[in-house]
Amino acid sequence: MDRLNHLYYEQGQSPWLDNLKRSYLTNGTLRDLVASGIRGLTSNPTIFQKAIQGSADYDEQQRALVHSGASVIEQYWAMVLADINGALDEFAQLHHDSFGGDGYVSVEVAPSLAHDGPGTEAAARALHEQIDRPNLMVKIPGTVEGLAAIRRMIAEGRNINVTLIFSLDRYQQVMDAYIDGLEEYAGTVDADLAHVASVASFFISRVDSEVDARLDAIGTPEALALRGKAAIAQAKLAYHAFRHTFSGARWEALAADGAVVQRPLWASTSTKNPAYPDTLYVDELIGPDTVNTLPDATIEAFAHHGTSARTIDEGVSHAELVWRQLAEVGVDMDDVADKLERDGVASFQKSFDDLLEALAAKADELRN
Repeated sequence: MDRLNHLYYEQGQSPWLDNLKRSYLTNGTLRDLVASGIRGLTSNPTIFQKAIQGSADYDEQQRALVHSGASVIEQYWAMVLADINGALDEFAQLHHDSFGGDGYVSVEVAPSLAHDGPGTEAAARALHEQIDRPNLMVKIPGTVEGLAAIRRMIAEGRNINVTLIFSLDRYQQVMDAYIDGLEEYAGTVDADLAHVASVASFFISRVDSEVDARLDAIGTPEALALRGKAAIAQAKLAYHAFRHTFSGARWEALAADGAVVQRPLWASTSTKNPAYPDTLYVDELIGPDTVNTLPDATIEAFAHHGTSARTIDEGVSHAELVWRQLAEVGVDMDDVADKLERDGVASFQKSFDDLLEALAAKADELRN
């Protein structure tokens, strides 16, 4: 696991775990991962669906909830928040020792709120107030409707993980919302900018999966030569935009008051195409002030044979060329981003709905 520590101590990138389940808390797995160099954790409705439906680890808690008269949705949140609080405990010391730099655990608002700005704001605020831990991040989808909620939560001094970002334009809007929120927060009584943390989760492998399918459909030699290049090119351009945004007089005024940058977080970094190296979306996206949230298999692969070298800001001119070439062969990256956002929201909603159905069925069993 030395490579995980090298990522942080030599390259300035924080490796986080993209998974959580009850057994990781009860059998010491999460504690071991923290000891090995994992510096934070992300979750989402699909992760909880797999965790809760995939084992009997939650049966005892659900049985007690059923007999207490809790509704299915109340059962869901009670089980999720038990896991989140357990993970927050495991990362609390790291959060303290890193002076709030890492040790964060992310929980997402209900996926049905993705296009409901006021509902998202209320849900995010409620989660922060209910859990009330300094190393909590609430995940808000980076939809158009979510932007105002992101700004509002930052303006209230709350930690936010912006998720489901698929385009450079939306990423810029997310960064702007963060800075706008910080400026508003800075004007409030007792504002402590140093204690506001945020990451912007830019999804990676899903971009290549969608773009590669379109390139295959186009079928020209020029198009086929671009397979496997779109996601990394976009991430490099995103990092370039990050460096530009968090510089200059406007940002420096906030930084002088203690504000920290909103780090880009590379999400969906397991390779979906077996033809690509299993550490592709780690090796090519390493650099300071970034996070990479990794599923278990990718952590193991990188720990075994990953390459720890600064790569995120290498070849930016080539990334710009790839971006132009994608347009030239007929790939509309704005349309790609729109489709992936719709698909991402729908996927989380389906996982959420499927899990609630399974919990309802299990509740009936537990009553008998």
